[in-house]
Amino acid sequence: MSAEKRLKALGIELGKVSAPVANYVNAVRTGNLLFLAGKGPRPDASGKRPSGKVGRDYTADQAYQHARTVGIDLLAVMRSELGSLDRVKRVVKLLGMVNGVPEFTDHPRVINGCSDLFVEVFGDAGRHARSAVGMGSLPMAIPVEIECIVEVEDRQPRPGTRRKAKSKRS
Repeated sequence: MSAEKRLKALGIELGKVSAPVANYVNAVRTGNLLFLAGKGPRPDASGKRPSGKVGRDYTADQAYQHARTVGIDLLAVMRSELGSLDRVKRVVKLLGMVNGVPEFTDHPRVINGCSDLFVEVFGDAGRHARSAVGMGSLPMAIPVEIECIVEVEDRQPRPGTRRKAKSKRS
């Protein structure tokens, strides 16, 4: 099943891509790799952006859900950049940053919110290398920030890679 069909089957709607909060872009493609800038949780229905530390203001389970919503935002960036999630050949690497109290040690469990989502959407192509680390703080005191690298299916041949057909001589 394609990534777009899996997304639909999961009932996940990708919203509009959120704008960068500083002087950078959401994604940069070089060759067949797409580097996505770090994203944090979006504001909730009341318009309030989650802020606070995991282990004090949020449980690991709540932070897992924040990481999942960040993954949805990253999927929206991928689709915006590529036109379709079906062009993602594989998720290569995630860097998950958790704004936790010094005693918090379950960073991998939090970032699983995004990792699990990517496997649900991309299947085995969603399995990736990953780092899950704790931070003393994150921008706007968000509880989690995640960036990723994906390999892109190159649907059009690169210039100079097409071979001219040889004519048959009788």
